[in-house]
Amino acid sequence: MKIAVIGKGNVGAALGGRWAAAGHEVVYGVRDPAKGGGPGGTAATVADAARAAEVVLLAVPWDAARAALASAGDLAGKVLLDCTNPLTPDLSGLTVGTTSSGGEQVAGWAKGARVVKIFNTTGSGNMERPDYGGTPVTMLYAGDDAAAKEVAARLARDVGFTPQDLGPLSASRLLEPLALVWITLAIRQGLGMDFALNIVHRPAR
Repeated sequence: MKIAVIGKGNVGAALGGRWAAAGHEVVYGVRDPAKGGGPGGTAATVADAARAAEVVLLAVPWDAARAALASAGDLAGKVLLDCTNPLTPDLSGLTVGTTSSGGEQVAGWAKGARVVKIFNTTGSGNMERPDYGGTPVTMLYAGDDAAAKEVAARLARDVGFTPQDLGPLSASRLLEPLALVWITLAIRQGLGMDFALNIVHRPAR
């Protein structure tokens, strides 16, 4: 699968590298392609990377998301994986929530894209190693396009997660606060980055 990764920070690099290792063709959309791409991939302008891709990962800070999507050009029909979170600068809260979400805003900015909210509820370390003693990390996702969600779930499995559908894109209103729970525990409560929030099932009797 051809995947454009917009942004090559910790999250973009972690997912891009894992997807490349799984056999996907990864291109990092960056401002200056001459500086190179991320792990396992090549570099192109944001517009060129998105144009050639089947799937686009939006992995930039929230305050850069709208501009990055504008740079990507027409994304109509493409699967757009939104892993952003509308965090305040001090990471203490969200700038969007309750009656809307960052995921829904992304869908409004990227007209016609098949948006799936995913990869936003945990840190990049869990994207690099989503396994805890043989138990994979749960990856929740939400979207309105069933086929796009199947693609997202497959890419989550390729990284090593156990995907779990949470429903329509409006469920981003739940996923983004959940991301804030993880961040609060990791940073404010001092748990560090080496933990995950998981769905566990009671063993059958």
